[in-house]
Amino acid sequence: MRPFVFINIASSLDGKISNERREQIRLSSKEDFQVVDRLRAESDAIMVGIGTVLSDNPKLTVKSELLRKMRVKKGLKPNPLRIVVDSKCRIPVNSEILSEDADTLVAVSENARKDRVEEVRKRAEVFSAGNDRVDLGALMRYLHHTGIRKVMVEGGGELNYSLIRENLVDEIRVFYSGWIVGGKDSPTVIDGTSFDVPLRAELKSFEVLGNGIAVVWRLR
Repeated sequence: MRPFVFINIASSLDGKISNERREQIRLSSKEDFQVVDRLRAESDAIMVGIGTVLSDNPKLTVKSELLRKMRVKKGLKPNPLRIVVDSKCRIPVNSEILSEDADTLVAVSENARKDRVEEVRKRAEVFSAGNDRVDLGALMRYLHHTGIRKVMVEGGGELNYSLIRENLVDEIRVFYSGWIVGGKDSPTVIDGTSFDVPLRAELKSFEVLGNGIAVVWRLR
């Protein structure tokens, strides 16, 4: 058993999520940010890869006070659990995602440096599985066991690829903005190597949000 998993990501018109320097670029519209905040509030956990933490240093909390209060009324904590997939445990201990605003789980591989793991364990829960890379299937089973039923994945492209490769994604929501980034080495919505056979997704819905369109795809 595993949670329902959906990827949410903002992309340029040409499919990029950042530039070649991996700098944070605001691609979402104001209207999309509002939807994303609601999606966060409706999720049990928000997951990112270590690359996103190192480049963007996100806090990954619900921005709307009203949405946080609605979660509390339901008997939930104000913010969902934050999850970082970090095989080598490279996360800086002063990262925003390790702040006290919400609970955090850092998933590492069994070969991660023990001293780094123990340092992070002072600020977050640590889950360990897999030799050189985090065993994502084991992570999802653990999350389901602890009561997590809906996981929102917010990048980056390598994590998206790994989750899809392991058949661990149910839906993908992409906000295609009106910006063009360019760059053959710029990260994309789904990085990694090509699949032997292209994967087919089914269109579920689409919505115009400012100068862009959010499209939700269901994976078979």
